[in-house]
Order: sequence, then C-alpha cells, then structure tokens
Amino acid sequence: MKYRYLGRTGLKVSEICMGTMQFGWTAGEDIADQILNAAYDAGVNFIDTADVYSRWVDGNSGGEAETIIGNWMKRNHIPRHQIVLATKVRSRVGDGPNDEGLSRAHIYQAVEASLHRLGTDYIDLYQAHWLDENTPIQETLSALDDLVHQGKVRYIGCSNYSAWRLTEAIWTSEQNHLTRYETLQPHYNLVHREEFERELAGVCRAYHLGVIPYSPLAAGFLTGKYQKGKAINSARAGRASQYSNDRNWGLLAQMEQLGKDKGGYSVSQIALAWLLDDPLITSPIIGPRTMEQFNDNLGATTFGLSQDEKKILDESSRWPMV
Repeated sequence: MKYRYLGRTGLKVSEICMGTMQFGWTAGEDIADQILNAAYDAGVNFIDTADVYSRWVDGNSGGEAETIIGNWMKRNHIPRHQIVLATKVRSRVGDGPNDEGLSRAHIYQAVEASLHRLGTDYIDLYQAHWLDENTPIQETLSALDDLVHQGKVRYIGCSNYSAWRLTEAIWTSEQNHLTRYETLQPHYNLVHREEFERELAGVCRAYHLGVIPYSPLAAGFLTGKYQKGKAINSARAGRASQYSNDRNWGLLAQMEQLGKDKGGYSVSQIALAWLLDDPLITSPIIGPRTMEQFNDNLGATTFGLSQDEKKILDESSRWPMV
C-alpha cells in the first residue's frame, strides 16, 4: 500500500480511504468487521465515517457506523495511532432544534457523541459535512478551532462546499488566526467531473488541500454491474440511474475493453485507477459492502494507467457533454 500526505498536514494516509456509509445499512457488523480487518491487514490506515451514518435506515438513529468502527478497534486491539480516523458533523442526529447544523452548540455536542461512539479521545480529521447557511462561517471555524486546541480534533476539513464558500472559509481562518480546512471531500468520479473540476480543483491546488473524493464509482454505475435497459436490485440503483445516457454507456464499454487489454482488470478498478493517477487526489473513498467488492477495489492500487489510456478516459468523459 502506498501512502500520501493529507494536504498540508503531517499525516500520511493510504492511497485509498475506507468509507463506511454502508455499515449498519447494506453491511452488518459481522461483514463490516471482516472488511475492516482485511483493510487493516492490507495497509489501509484511513477510515472515513459520519455521525449520521446510517440514520436513514428504519430502526436506526444515526451513529451506527461510528459505533461499528469503535467496536472493531476495541475488539481487535487496533493501536489507535495506526489509524487516521475521519468523521463528519452537520446532519440531524436527534429530534431537538439544535440537533443539527454547524453552530457552536451543535458542534460541541456532536463531537462528544462521536468520540464516545468511536471509543477514542481524539479525531484525526473532523469535517463539516456540508455548509450551514444559517450559521456564520466564523462561528463554525471558531468552534472547530477550540476543539483543535483542546486536543479533541487534530485537523479539520469540509465536504460538499462550493468553490466560493471554500475560499471564504479559508480566508476567514487566515484573517482571524483560526485553524483552517485542510481537506475537501467532493463528489467526483469519471461521470461526475464538472462539479469539482470547474472551480473547486483550482482552489484545492492553490491552497494545498487534500482531496478525498466520495462516490468514486458513481453509486455503483462505474462497477459494470449495470446494463443498458436492464433493471437491477440494488439499494443504490436509483442514484446510479442518473448516469444512464449514451455517452456514459459508451464510456463503460471503453473501460471494460481497457481492463481486458491490460490483463483482466474490472471496470471499477479502472475508475479508481483514473483517480489514483491524478496528483491532486489524496485518497478516493471506497465503500465495499462485501469482501468481494473490497478485494476488487484494493486491486486498483496494483497498477497504473498510461498517458494514452488516461487521455482516452478523459476525452470520453469530458464536460460539457458533446
């Protein structure tokens, strides 16, 4: 496993990040344990979660994924310093009026709950899950700065911010001598490029942010399991359907052929390799719910794309669509 510095921080993280949105949803604790053990044994030291995972499932209240991770570390005696643990705050995790958002009150409450569920006394990377337009950015950053000085959080980052909001946050930190966002978690993959590439990529490059893309396989569309005109029974089929168009079906065919020509790599491995070959990207977040999916995802770290191969994929997925 190769490791990369996480933005300007001194942390080295594995070139793939273990995402956990599926834990407590499409993967129960037993299979989550197997996946986490396999990831740890393979050298994956970067784990991403959120306090809201997986509140949307009937019977869940949120925090299930954090609890599974905490149980796994305790049960398997995982040395805490060997794991770079990232979680997020912003979503509703209770029924009270202050049980969501990025206010000082909610952040203070949420971090304590996350620390308890994770069974740790510090979080390596604490991320604003998305913007809270009802809270001044200075209040949010001041609260996060307090957590860093208290030792409960080491670094902070954000997800789902627009370019101007991300720039505003960085400038606010600099002007007020506050801890700044060191990472961005954007929605980015071969069939969803414009949102990140149009402006956010330039901001991340200029301010040396670590980039941790989520949904690198486009909700399963870039795994090759979907076929044009055929329905599939999957929890993410609805999200994947948004990518159903002639351009993307053609891209999938090219990726499948490319994988065969390179010696038998899967469509998902080609999709991950495309991200791994970009020096701006720190670690794409994978979300396997079976050991088969994990082993497939891990295989993307064993090869690279040639300049010609990357150019083919770039051209076939360029935006705006033509």
